[in-house]
Amino acid sequence: MSDLMIIKLGGNAATQLSPAFFAQLAAWHDAGNKVLLIHGGGPQINAWSQKFGLTPIKKAGIRVTDPQTLQVTQAVLLGVVQPQLCLALSQHGLPALGLNCTDAHLLVGDFLDQAIYGQVGAVTGVNGQALSEFLTDHIGVLAPLAQTEDGQLLNVNADMAAAAVATALHASKLVLLTDVPGVLEQGNVVAKLTPQKAAQLIATNVITKGMQPKIEAAAHTAQVVHEVVITDALNHAGTVVVACAG
Repeated sequence: MSDLMIIKLGGNAATQLSPAFFAQLAAWHDAGNKVLLIHGGGPQINAWSQKFGLTPIKKAGIRVTDPQTLQVTQAVLLGVVQPQLCLALSQHGLPALGLNCTDAHLLVGDFLDQAIYGQVGAVTGVNGQALSEFLTDHIGVLAPLAQTEDGQLLNVNADMAAAAVATALHASKLVLLTDVPGVLEQGNVVAKLTPQKAAQLIATNVITKGMQPKIEAAAHTAQVVHEVVITDALNHAGTVVVACAG
């Protein structure tokens, strides 16, 4: 979809949205673009997990998800984070629509590596036709959960979910909105991130394990999507991720 704008929101970023953020969404929507927010909820899931006596565990930046953690994740994403985002959009006069994988099988997935991560998945299919219809009149707010072909629910890393949707639908733009202004090297934003530069920053631990899924997702998406950006605000240049060094 050449008119599709996808914004991935981290759990922290979702609670710190500025008036400029909503103004940009309104401008895109008014111009006839389809706008989709894909939201995480890491801090919120951690907090609620601990309330239920569960210890959050991550491996390579991916949340290990046993059946109990999956229940908490589903409840927090669909019962806490998503309603808050929809309310914020509505309060700014924007037509919000909360979405999840059970809506017309929007996101189909398969286990990432069940032995290591448990009920964690990778998106293998996107119902683009249904999503396009949902976004015709609304700004979509989609939780990063997927279902297997036989209906099992899977937790999906939100960066990976956003990248998969953007790639499958050939989105015009993917913004990975986080709580830092971009990929930082010695306190400065890296303006353009090539695969070679990313490998260098990973090798020197400038890009940490928590950031690696975001970088990997962005680099993969940049092969298909015209513009991929990591930033803390829609009106900041941030780090542009490119698929090659050219």
